[in-house]
Amino acid sequence: MKAPPPPAATYRLQFHAGFTFEDARRLIPYLHDLGISHIYASPYLRARSGSLHGYDVADPSSLNPELGSEADFERLVDELGRHAMGQLVDVVPNHMGIGDPGNYRWLDVLENGPASIYAPYFDINWRPTLAQPQDQLKLVVPTLGDQYGKVLENGELSVSYAAGAFDIAYYERQFPVAPDTYPMLIEGVLGQLEAEFGPRDEQVQELASILTAIRHLPPRRMLDAAATEERNREKEIVKRRIARVYDTCAAFQTALARELKTINGTRGDPSSFDRLDALLDRQSYRLAFWRVAAEEINYRRFFDINELAAVRMEDPAVFRDTHRLLMRLIAEGKIQGLRIDHPDGLRDPAAYFRKLQESCLAALDDADRERFYVVVEKILEANEALRDDWAVSGTTGYDFLNVLNGLFVARNNEQFFSTIYFRFLRQGASHFRDLANSTKKMVMLISLASEVNELGYLLRDIASSDRRHRDFTLNSLTFVIREVIGALGVYRTYIDPDTGRASPHDEQAIDQAVAEAKRRNPRTDPSIFDFVGDTLLLRDEANNGSRQDRLRFIARFQQTTGPVMAKGTEDTAFYQFNRLISLNEVGGDPDTFGRSLTAFHRHNAQRARDWPGTLLASSTHDTKRSEDVRARINVLSELPRDWRAALTRWTRLNGRKKLSIQGRVAPDRNEEYLLYQTLLGAWPNSAAGIDDEFARRVGEFMLKALKEAKVHTSWIMPNTEYEEAVLHFTRVILDARESGAFLDDLAQLQKKVAWFGVFNSLSQTVLKLGSPGVADVYQGNELWDFSLVDPDNRRPVDFAMRQKLLASLMQCTDDRSGLARDLLHSSQDGRIKLYVSQRLLCLRRERPGLFVGGGYTPLRGNPHVAAFARAADGQALVIAAPVQIATLLRGALAPPIGADVWREELLPVPGEAGRGYENLFTGQRLTAVERHSGVTLKLADVFSDFPVAALLAE
Repeated sequence: MKAPPPPAATYRLQFHAGFTFEDARRLIPYLHDLGISHIYASPYLRARSGSLHGYDVADPSSLNPELGSEADFERLVDELGRHAMGQLVDVVPNHMGIGDPGNYRWLDVLENGPASIYAPYFDINWRPTLAQPQDQLKLVVPTLGDQYGKVLENGELSVSYAAGAFDIAYYERQFPVAPDTYPMLIEGVLGQLEAEFGPRDEQVQELASILTAIRHLPPRRMLDAAATEERNREKEIVKRRIARVYDTCAAFQTALARELKTINGTRGDPSSFDRLDALLDRQSYRLAFWRVAAEEINYRRFFDINELAAVRMEDPAVFRDTHRLLMRLIAEGKIQGLRIDHPDGLRDPAAYFRKLQESCLAALDDADRERFYVVVEKILEANEALRDDWAVSGTTGYDFLNVLNGLFVARNNEQFFSTIYFRFLRQGASHFRDLANSTKKMVMLISLASEVNELGYLLRDIASSDRRHRDFTLNSLTFVIREVIGALGVYRTYIDPDTGRASPHDEQAIDQAVAEAKRRNPRTDPSIFDFVGDTLLLRDEANNGSRQDRLRFIARFQQTTGPVMAKGTEDTAFYQFNRLISLNEVGGDPDTFGRSLTAFHRHNAQRARDWPGTLLASSTHDTKRSEDVRARINVLSELPRDWRAALTRWTRLNGRKKLSIQGRVAPDRNEEYLLYQTLLGAWPNSAAGIDDEFARRVGEFMLKALKEAKVHTSWIMPNTEYEEAVLHFTRVILDARESGAFLDDLAQLQKKVAWFGVFNSLSQTVLKLGSPGVADVYQGNELWDFSLVDPDNRRPVDFAMRQKLLASLMQCTDDRSGLARDLLHSSQDGRIKLYVSQRLLCLRRERPGLFVGGGYTPLRGNPHVAAFARAADGQALVIAAPVQIATLLRGALAPPIGADVWREELLPVPGEAGRGYENLFTGQRLTAVERHSGVTLKLADVFSDFPVAALLAE
């Protein structure tokens, strides 16, 4: 079977118990009519029960039963096949969800420690430097709601029996008891039965034999393969034997119940819990207060989420086991592409992608060795390119999203807008990069301290082995590691963890980070910074004996910097720096106030040349705001005077509605500034205006923003009094009875922002769907969607309405000109976006070579028009869309169409004079003419009665 071609366009679907395989199957005819070639499925392997996103995969070897049966999945695949469609599937190789009883691999590790057959699966440090001697070879499991002793003596932990095995119960969580500690539970039972029935009783002898077998189990330490297999086999035999005794001996049942009741203790009698405490002390895990995770956790996590444990995907056996189901589905032609989540968490992403491609092509038995379609969730910083040694087709599109979004931000108003923001805050101007440096170091001191501390110990061991560096103290080394990571300008470097080979880009990134860290710390010995940089780049290897230690440090360092960047920047600084929040997007740089047309064209041309299969995203499940919310907020950059005046009025109207909490006013001015922008961006289009549901959504957003910002409250240390005060303010200003004057005033600016936001959104839709790459539509965003950050953007989508609207549009295409005028007149209902999307998506599917791999030519002319030409195999298409429309129209609430707007302005087009074009949206026919500036079309004709254009050469 040949490797399938790349998609033409994808549609992201969020699977969970409320949206199943069957729900998706029923949507396929609609998505086909929309022009989609592939569904883009969120992870659907077995996840934690109740998961709304699927990234907490508990068992990668089975489908998620909450989404339906195998038969339901087959019916979905069959429906895709009937419509000549495929699917791109989200895959999670970096980690597993460990909070679900379905993760039998993790439970086996808890039960058997280093002797578990699954111990190599997880990235665990069994001998952490900080651990006490009694905690060696133990997993720290930070799951308790309070200090261990309090939880124990409160009776919240108890031993239970089921099917020959014992577990420690903590509410709904179950933690297995190691079989070699079963004697602590059943020796007393044996004594009771001996006293009652005598030592020669058959059941008594069987129980004594079981205890003997337990004592001969291989120990819970790192074993060779044969001993590990023996332990795994014999412990299961022990459980079956116990189960038989239990099922056949009523006296055993009674005695065991009595024994467990005694062991589980009596609340109010602390000493009664001593035996349970002793049992827990003998396990391969230490149940701990969840707060200790920041400093003592000894398994690598996904970011700072304790219930997502990192997987050692570099182990070939782990790779085979966790990818077995995927490879089978690929071999059966049921999956046509993969989206790889968080590749930066992998030890060696390039090696992983090589192995992944080999496995996919082997599954397909593709003799021609064509590349299987794989895209990666790689966040690229400014001037950072996707690694050319990754065997992938591109990224998931955040780099494109930010360049596209920047076109609609008025760069010339940056200073004006900054002045408004910082004066409103009553503070001096600052740069986002300085804030991000501080917030990254904050998360390294709080939520990711254990990871950084481990790096410090690794580096101290390296320094200690070299007499030139052994005087560097642990504290100074750990401090410098934090400073270098804080100054690193990319999510991570990709130095080969086996050879130490670094690319020039890696060397530059490390050298720049070291130099920046030195600059920020003039009072710290610069030689320590140099030592960190030299260690990472394997310079000055006088002590060759430490090479393996250095490589280990490099690997761990690289797996740490990504989570620090994500938590410190995306999940903290983005909620503190609110100058223009449409710029605070995944992979974005709020210091970069807009992008030029030249930058947009350069980015598109590079993608067409190097990564034609990359996804083109504008909204995703992870974006902070939907594309339509950003399109509105961007308008503010063009209306700084209106924005400044509105802020002045609103703060005066709402000042008395704030509460004083703990000596400070809530919300603070930065949070108030964030709230007003959010209201302008997310305000509903309905004629009825706001309702209780909208107020609830905004309140939930503000609560999340407060906790993420970590200024007055946080997830770890919530300040509920402050949170309630901010929520009170939000509710009051959205209550017409309390704040009628404010809401009337807000409506005036919101009307203007929403008007221009419509055209911004249409333009970005056309530019996305025409650009080089694979266009992606996030569920529901074919109509106006004013969602905020998750979970708001994962609300149920009204697909029935969308199906109805699309069906009605498809019946009106005989008169495209009349339809276009009608849609423009009624643009608030969203049909205009649906129409534009459907026309271009269908063209993408019909002529995929024109978009994925086709040529790209920038068309430069009017600074308010983004335009380019696509060409392939004799076919040609011109895309044109206005940008910064409020400036173009000088704030007038009119559509950007007609001669009054465009006058005699021209659009250069490729080819010869006389070439005809048909506007895909209106059916209008245009003819290129020769002028002194070359072959052109008049913009007044291109945008004669519709605000965007897709001109197909005849």
